[in-house]
Amino acid sequence: MSNFTELPANLPIPVDDGTCNHLQGLFLPSLTLPSTHNRYVDLSEISGYVVIYCYPMTGQPGILLPEQWDKIPGARGCTPQSCAFRDHHQEITELKVQVFGLSTQKTEYQIEAAKRLHLPFELLSDSDLNFSQALKLPIFEIEGKQLLKRVTLIAQAGKILKVFYPVFPPDRNPNDVIDWLQNNLV
Repeated sequence: MSNFTELPANLPIPVDDGTCNHLQGLFLPSLTLPSTHNRYVDLSEISGYVVIYCYPMTGQPGILLPEQWDKIPGARGCTPQSCAFRDHHQEITELKVQVFGLSTQKTEYQIEAAKRLHLPFELLSDSDLNFSQALKLPIFEIEGKQLLKRVTLIAQAGKILKVFYPVFPPDRNPNDVIDWLQNNLV
């Protein structure tokens, strides 16, 4: 399937394996991540609310997804999730919340995706896995690549307040985030 914007039917549903149970209440690590906006971002220094949706990888036209990709629970859906955050971006920013996408893909790859998908927010690259390892985020490996399992964090002043894991279906995630924000913003 080459249409990355739609989710195929009968995708395996990820289960909560407990690998994110430790995250709520932790502080984001103080380190800089390269951004698709040609700058570095330290998420721990953002004083307001921030949504960080971590995803495995966005597909790119003309490049095949890894073999068996659709059989890995939670792997498929990065483009629909990113597009859903794009479509709800104004609603989220009206709540005075910033949105960032984060993956282990290189910034150059993310820049292409951000432009192609018309994303109004920054994608951050954790290609060296420093952010992921500092928080002990769940990772899986396929075809020699270490990729993040899909997890969404809401933080304020660097402290993780809410963790969405597992995230399924991924294109529903922004709605769940907005519901939580509307019921929990101080």
